Amino acid sequence: MRKRALSAFSVLLFAVAFSLPSSAEEAHRELGAHVHGHGTLNIAVEDNRVSLELEAPGMDIVGFEHAAKTDDQKARVDAANGILQRPLDIFVLPAAAGCTVTSADVKVEAEHHDHDDDHDHAKDEKASGHDHDHEGHNQFHATYELACTTAAQLANITFDYFKHFAGAQGLTVNVVTSKGQSKFEVSRDKPTLDLGGVL
Repeated sequence: MRKRALSAFSVLLFAVAFSLPSSAEEAHRELGAHVHGHGTLNIAVEDNRVSLELEAPGMDIVGFEHAAKTDDQKARVDAANGILQRPLDIFVLPAAAGCTVTSADVKVEAEHHDHDDDHDHAKDEKASGHDHDHEGHNQFHATYELACTTAAQLANITFDYFKHFAGAQGLTVNVVTSKGQSKFEVSRDKPTLDLGGVL
């Protein structure tokens, strides 16, 4: 079976886009290496193909960030994986775009950041009364490929993501199309993204 991943086109677009000054990487640096409640969604549109890449802290998705240990924690991870395997249930697209999922790949990965960030994060959490296990910060990483009959009709996206995951508060959304790169913020309070003029 072919390994599911972003298309080479999307990887190239993201590499180019994220080398720009207003890149998501810079925003990540500004926000800190690990921000509860906030994830990133990258979207690349090529003709009628749409690639998505979601990265979100485990705390946002399942309420904890260490590896699942108890039966309850494992059940929460399994349930979250099931939801994340259905991207059109969490990122609702206009019916007129005629999008279907051609691949979906969801993983739980250890978030990589330097020791100083770890130490600062632990110190901040202790000061705020949220001291917890620092064996590692797990994040959910999902990649999707969609085939759309009319991608130009992707005028907006409604983020039911926030309805499914109570810990999620916001997403930075990077959109790359033939017109260039755009950066947006969506949140629990403002869960609809207007893509007018981007495609």
